[in-house]
Amino acid sequence: MALLSRFWDLGDDLRGSWDLSAKTLRDEIQRHVIRFQEDWTPEYFFEQLHAFEAPDPRFGFFLEGLASSAALPDEQAQRRFVDLANKHLQPVGAQLRLEGEQDGYPLFQLVQLGQGTGRRPRNLIFATLGKPDIRFTSALDNDIEIAERSDQVLVYDRPVSKNGLLWHELLAWWQETREISDPERATWSLYDRMHASLPAKSDGQKNLFWLYHNIYREDLGAVPALLPEIWVHWDPRTVRERGALALQNLRMDFLMLLPGNRRVVVEVDGMQHYTRKEGTVPDSAKYAATMAGDRDLKFRGYEVFRFGHDELRDRDGARPVVTEFFRTLLDRSSNGPI
Repeated sequence: MALLSRFWDLGDDLRGSWDLSAKTLRDEIQRHVIRFQEDWTPEYFFEQLHAFEAPDPRFGFFLEGLASSAALPDEQAQRRFVDLANKHLQPVGAQLRLEGEQDGYPLFQLVQLGQGTGRRPRNLIFATLGKPDIRFTSALDNDIEIAERSDQVLVYDRPVSKNGLLWHELLAWWQETREISDPERATWSLYDRMHASLPAKSDGQKNLFWLYHNIYREDLGAVPALLPEIWVHWDPRTVRERGALALQNLRMDFLMLLPGNRRVVVEVDGMQHYTRKEGTVPDSAKYAATMAGDRDLKFRGYEVFRFGHDELRDRDGARPVVTEFFRTLLDRSSNGPI
């Protein structure tokens, strides 16, 4: 009843009326759903709530509430309900998905199928100044360590919430790990450290990075962090040593972690993506490998967006394009998956 009261009008305001015999919807539910469970069919019950007329977000929150431990304080009962609900949700492109725990019980949230990976990242290796030297300290727990040149690599290993990774969370991690008490000094030092990882010859990447932080400078703490030079794959061997079985697109230009487990990769394509010998010879094989890597990421739930380097060559000219891109991307994120 507490759950129903959160989302639906149960007519409780009738309690103050002169007609003491008036029945509220709460009274009717107590009688026909709780005391005599066979009186109302589920369809009729939902009709009385006006659930079928509700906006999608309210109905979605209601379904999440029905799957919660507050309504079903039994894990097996939660999972049975979720399995039943998902049979009807999946044909319309939605799903109740396990997103963590709450008070020791599973926490399910409604998401749109085809968005997000269903998993939260464990280790974010970014802003690297060279290929990291990684080893497992515990293979069972997926715990890693940068064995050498740790000063050339940033590893964010804190839990990423359902809201993604916001700039203020990244900044808090930086302040604590670097013991910087002044937020402004920490902001600039983190920005400078990430900017230093960008390729010296890629003005496009530098302009995109600068524009993002300039556009949102007044509200930077509330927007997702833009992580540069992010390692998506890692292999101790070189591509030449691995040969035909080498993973494609080991490192991406930028990554953003958005609500709903959305992982957004942003690439700036320079000539190196489709030429060799410093841009003098077209190389269709390199371009094909790039596209194959994109397909692999998309099949794993990533969203991949590419800018041509010439779009970003001039900072002032690129501002409208970059502004519109991030505005659309973040608006879609804030509106929620359903």
